[in-house]
Amino acid sequence: MSRTKKAFALRVSPDLYAALERWAADELRSVNGQIEYLLTDAARRAGRLPDPDGNVKEARRAPGDDAD
Repeated sequence: MSRTKKAFALRVSPDLYAALERWAADELRSVNGQIEYLLTDAARRAGRLPDPDGNVKEARRAPGDDAD
């Protein structure tokens, strides 16, 4: 897998950005690093991205989702 990262613009509200800045500082990350961490974690939990060992977790269904 390529280690090149895709750059793109992301627009967020000033309040959300301030919250991300505080959260990133608490965890000694940059805001960009914090956003990447949160998105990666969310994608793994949703079964959309493999974990570092290559395992893909089965996607959880949302409450009330009757796709059957």
